[in-house]
Amino acid sequence: MLTKRIIPCLDVKDGKVVKGVRFKNLKIEGDPAKLAAIYEQQGADELVFLDITASYEKRGTILDVAKRTADTVSIPFTVGGGIRNLTDIQNLLNSGVDKASINTAAVKDPTLIKRAVEAFGSQCIVIAIDAKRVYVKTSVPDKVVVDTPQGRCWWEVYIEGGNKPTGLDAISWAMRVKELGAGELLPTSMDYDGTQDGYDISLTRTIRERTNLPVIASGGAGSLEHIFEVLTEGKADAALAASIFHRSQYSVGEVKRYLTERGVRVRLV
Repeated sequence: MLTKRIIPCLDVKDGKVVKGVRFKNLKIEGDPAKLAAIYEQQGADELVFLDITASYEKRGTILDVAKRTADTVSIPFTVGGGIRNLTDIQNLLNSGVDKASINTAAVKDPTLIKRAVEAFGSQCIVIAIDAKRVYVKTSVPDKVVVDTPQGRCWWEVYIEGGNKPTGLDAISWAMRVKELGAGELLPTSMDYDGTQDGYDISLTRTIRERTNLPVIASGGAGSLEHIFEVLTEGKADAALAASIFHRSQYSVGEVKRYLTERGVRVRLV
């Protein structure tokens, strides 16, 4: 059994870490580099930084945060938001980032994924998928409809920081992303994000089963049990969380000790 990863997520806006609910009502949580250092000390396996308004505001990812973080921590970290082309990815990697996370640009031009993989390797390319449930009563053409405990649904992909629906089916998109060579997937449930009500287990599990790619579950962590559930029932390879860490509900170490007691393999510091 592979070791599961715990990944604090830092949503960045105007150079500060923020957190909202369902991508709205953002509140400032702290300085990115300082929080990154704290999480490394607590035993985080990786970090994810998302410049959450870059695509919507039609600007590039903020490189200064990436550079300051690279100078502060030694664990791998991923940066996403506002990546439009290979040059943007190259600039991030040159600043010390280990992986680039792409959403909006990949949806608009899927060939970017293949070109990025050929240029930098699949291990450097993470495809983020912001997905929102669409409830239906019957099957829908060209959509992967799944029966969940909450009802029958498919998941629609959103871009530009969750501001623009695409009509694209998230599961089908994830399968196409695999064909294009991406090395990892980061699906975020827009329905559960920031609620602390638990992850969308059905979304994570379906993407993992359909693609067999490593999946980082995102959106909804509120308790130790939620993280355990998504790593077991949800079949996720890693659990991403923000609010519970930023607001000191739990430390990364507490999460890992709980998981170890429940039989989940994690890297202990």
